[in-house]
Formats: sequence, structure tokens, C-alpha cells
Amino acid sequence: MSKNKKKFVLYAFIAIIVLGLLYIIFNERGLIKYSGLKSQVDSMQVELDKIKLENEQLKNEIDSLQKKIPAKMEQIAREKYNMKREGETLIEVEKK
Repeated sequence: MSKNKKKFVLYAFIAIIVLGLLYIIFNERGLIKYSGLKSQVDSMQVELDKIKLENEQLKNEIDSLQKKIPAKMEQIAREKYNMKREGETLIEVEKK
């Protein structure tokens, strides 16, 4: 093989490698797209975990209200409806 032919083969090989890497990184299913989608999935998983926890708390609250647990019923009445017992004075605290 002549020296020029060897250089041409080397440059062609390097060009193919570079183009292949660029394709792997920037195509529609490439590493950049994958990275963005992975972070999106991670944030959605965190949100899903929060929602599952909230659902569990709501199920427990519904269960205790269906069982007519007096303490829970009183707590809901006081917190949501600002109800009070006879003889009690309601004090409201304003948040700044």
C-alpha cells in the first residue's frame, strides 16, 4: 500500500468513527434524548410516590370517618369547618 492510500484509509476510518459517534449522540433515540427522558421519568416517579402517599393518607382518613371514630370526626369538624364545643372560644391566628 502506498503512503497516500494508507492516509486515506486512516482518515476514512476516523471520519466513520466520528460520524458514528455523532449519530449515537444526536439521533432521535440518542444519548441526549435518553438523558432528558430519564430525568423526566425520575421527576415523575418522585411525583407518583408523593401522590401514592397522599392517597394512602386519604384512604386512612376515609376509613376512620366511615368507622365513625369520634376523635377523627371532631378533628375534621374543628379543622375544616371551624366548629367548636359549647363554652369554647375560637381563636384564629393569621399567617403572615
